[in-house]
Amino acid sequence: MRSCRPAKGYFSPHPLPAKLVRGMICGMLDPFDPDRFIVRAEVHILGIEPKISRTLELPITLNLAQLHEVLQAAFGWTDSHLHQFNIGGLIYGAPEFDEDGLSDSRTFEATEVRIIDLQFPYDPEENPLTILYEYDFGDNWRHLLRLERVARQEGVKYPRCLAGKRSGPPEDVGGTSGYADFLDAWLDPDHEEHKAMRRWVGRKFHREACNLDEINKAIGKALRASKGDYRFRRESHRD
Repeated sequence: MRSCRPAKGYFSPHPLPAKLVRGMICGMLDPFDPDRFIVRAEVHILGIEPKISRTLELPITLNLAQLHEVLQAAFGWTDSHLHQFNIGGLIYGAPEFDEDGLSDSRTFEATEVRIIDLQFPYDPEENPLTILYEYDFGDNWRHLLRLERVARQEGVKYPRCLAGKRSGPPEDVGGTSGYADFLDAWLDPDHEEHKAMRRWVGRKFHREACNLDEINKAIGKALRASKGDYRFRRESHRD
């Protein structure tokens, strides 16, 4: 069934009521019913070969702050740095406020946009909906998400990581070039920094490892802690 939403563009963070918009466009069975549909996201980190990837299945009611929490858990990041979503040239994230309470007007609030608010294309093969998720502006980790709407399965708990390849890079390793240098030392027992890199990253790291059970536990824990917002905000409010 083809999507009855426009093929290009992105909704404003303050769109018309969802039921009204869908009724105006479709006039038929709602193809964005959260009880019938989810979104499958194929995600990989750009600039690394072989790819570090995850296949995620997400409720369409998740907002972008919750999606951030899912991505952090899925790739083993520790949410120690800034991030942003780039969707059609618009930036979404956690706007920073100055001492006068004014925010960065270039960044829209991620909690105000849900996956259901995104416009899915008529032809996902030729014109897929993509999102660029950037984490740690120093190391500059860029994750490309390719999204498609799929039928929800009964008895399945969402969100979940359905598949994946390889472990996420260690935090603060120095981006894609630093990760390549790290692997050179980590893999070569004769490398002068081999022992230092092994000590630094710990025994649990293995570049080919991708434990779906552990990833899904981490995703569930992160979402329970965030409660619809960014986890770091909730934790800072408790301090």
